[in-house]
This record gives sequence, C-alpha cells and structure tokens, in this order.
Amino acid sequence: MLAGCATPGADPGPAEPAPVATPCPKGTPDGARCLRGQDSAGAHVLLVMPAQWSGVLVVHAHGGPTLGEPRASRADEDIARWAITVKLGHAWAASVFRQGGVAVGSAAEDSERVRRIFVQHVAKPRRTLLHGQSWGAMVAARAAELYPRSWDGVLLTSGVLGGARSYDFRLDLRAVYQALCNNHPRPDEPAYPLWMGLPAESKLTRAELATRVDDCLGVRKRPEQRTPEQAARLKTIVDVIRIPEGSVLGHLNWATWHFQDIAQRRTGGGNPFDNQRVQYRGSSDDAALNALVPRYAADPAARARFAADTDPQGRIGVPVLTTHGIGDATAFVELKHSFRETMTSAGSGDRLVKTYVDSREHSYLGDATYPPLFEALLAWVDRGDKPTPAGIAQRCGELAARDGWSGGCRFVPGFEPPPLASRVPAR
Repeated sequence: MLAGCATPGADPGPAEPAPVATPCPKGTPDGARCLRGQDSAGAHVLLVMPAQWSGVLVVHAHGGPTLGEPRASRADEDIARWAITVKLGHAWAASVFRQGGVAVGSAAEDSERVRRIFVQHVAKPRRTLLHGQSWGAMVAARAAELYPRSWDGVLLTSGVLGGARSYDFRLDLRAVYQALCNNHPRPDEPAYPLWMGLPAESKLTRAELATRVDDCLGVRKRPEQRTPEQAARLKTIVDVIRIPEGSVLGHLNWATWHFQDIAQRRTGGGNPFDNQRVQYRGSSDDAALNALVPRYAADPAARARFAADTDPQGRIGVPVLTTHGIGDATAFVELKHSFRETMTSAGSGDRLVKTYVDSREHSYLGDATYPPLFEALLAWVDRGDKPTPAGIAQRCGELAARDGWSGGCRFVPGFEPPPLASRVPAR
C-alpha cells in the first residue's frame, strides 16, 4: 500500500549497501528502531523508524560544516536534538557527510544516497521531505536542485542561504580584528593574507586563539573586569561587524579554520573574498579604522569556483518552507532576503513561504516550532494548500496546547528582513 502512494517518479537509484540494526542513540524517542551503515561513498548514515510510522520520511542535512574526519557519532547528536521529527511519527534519515569541510555539492550527494538506502532497504515512503538546518540548508537547497524527483517538499531552518556572500562578513571580522588587535597573526609570526584563514603549516589551536582574543578584547571576562582598552576594542567590533559580544570568538574560529579549509581545499589556493573597497562604519573614528584595515581583492576564478559549489540557484520544483530566528547571530536573518531573491529570479518564488520566530537561537528553536511547519508543508504537498505565516502561527498555538510541545510559539507573521547589504557591505 505504501509503495502504491509513494513519491511519484522517485528514483530508487543505484544499489546502496544495506544498513544493520543497532541500539538507538541516547535521546531517540521510545519505541523507535535504528539502523546504521555507510553508503557507497563511505559516509556514515543513521536511520530511525518510529514505533508508529506516518509514512513520511524526513532526510536531515546537518549543520556545520564539521572539519576533519567525519565521525558516526555526529548523527547521534543530531537525532537527540531533532527527536521531535520521530515523535511526530516521521522516519528520520541522516548522513554524516563523507567529506569534512565546506563542501556543499558532495554533502548534497550524500543526502541523496541516504534517501536511497532508506527506500531500498527499509520502506518506500508515502512522502519524502528534505530538512536542511543551518549550513545544511545550503546543502538541502543544492540537493533539491540536483535531485528534483527525490523530494516532495523542503524545510529549511536557520539557513545559511546566501551562498558565497554568507562568508563575506567573516573576512570583515578578521580584518577589523587584526587592525585593532594585531595578534592573529602576531608581529613575531610569519605574515599571511587573512582570507587564507591560516597557513597550511600553522599549529595554532582553538585554545590559543581564544587566549589571544581574550587578551585583546576581554571576551571571557565580565564587563567590569575588562580594561578600558579591551572594552573599547570590543565595542568597535560589535558596532562595526554588527554581531553580539558572545559570538565574536565563534565567528573568529570559523573565519580561521573554515577559511583555511576553503583556501586549501575548495579554491585551489585562490582568494574568494574581497574587502578592497568596503568602508567600515560604526566606530569612534571610522577614518582611522579604515586606514588600518588590511585589504584584499578577490581572485575572480577562485570566487567563481567557490560560488559554483555554495550558491543556491533557486531552481526548486517543490514547495519550500523556511523559518529563522530574527535575532540569530550565527546566520543572519537577512540571508533569507537573499534566498527569496534567488528563488524569484529562478521563477520559483511562488513555491517559497518564509516564516520567522522571535528568537536569538540558531541551532534549535524549541519543540513547539516544528510540528506546525511539518504539518503545513505536508498539507501543501498533499492537497495544494499553500500555507501562510499567520496560519502557521495560529496552528502552532493549537498544537502546542493539544500536544504539550515545549519552547513556546513565537512566530512573527508580519516580519520581513531587510536586504543582506543593509547589514554586510556589498562587495
């Protein structure tokens, strides 16, 4: 019966290795059964079947990206966080992408392969949804473009959906930080262009970088413990880069080791980032700051190579539903404005509905947020009932009251983000 109402035209694809039954990770809902394995390209996979299956499969594209050798336990962390999917009765399938680092295309391929494993060895779903979280939203958008017959609908949450433009502000952060602190690199270390992240031979650790940042900005101190100089430098970064104090170190980490991965493994050693003509504003003396900031011109070939892997094209032929925390300091909400423009330019704008929540969170927006999103997306897929932000907000309250979902309903139906250039200077 399930095969009879499975996704029309869905391709089971080339044969994939069968997963094996395994104890479920901690945090998996009671009654579920789990399977593990590796796909034909070597990516670790975790599949979870609920005790009572709705017939819906949700393929989960995880955030990050994680650097270094992928670990199977990454999927354990994700199912514990996204247990709400299985509590709703949906099957859950996730790949731990085979290639650590900023590699969108290969991660999209891995997402398709874990879908094939489920279809070939577990069951044929009535509907197949693709869920991308954070950087995984970039992966999911690419998978939806590459494998249009595999998915019935797409849910993108807290998505990094500006493509290569999503990373520009981190070069700004590295450049402004170096102008103020001059310790990453220090004067007694070999100089290198900041777009490189780190030289290949560098032995710098995250703990060492945290110490340098704390020495200059006092980020790990209470405000009253900072020197006037530390407080002034930190305020400059917060005001110019427009990120909160608590996210400075995290973004510097990404602008160090992720940039190293991009330069060494994604662009052939070329520079994809440009701040040559950016004017930084918001400090106590913008002219002095801009005179100190190191400047870099992007290599057009490197930028194009990076964009070819990271930039969404917007050619998605199925319903796409998104949500995002308005105060998200990891992936700016303004990125959704860029994604809307991308979908509209590709002629797919009518297949996009965006929602927003009053939250500063990035990784998880609370149990109450997701049931109305999955329900609305399935109603759109099954009956053609295109949802509205107001309708989702209302339904959130109804479901939370009925089922006791935690986290509160904080949808803001009337919100619309400004353009990304209002927050990150255009290149």
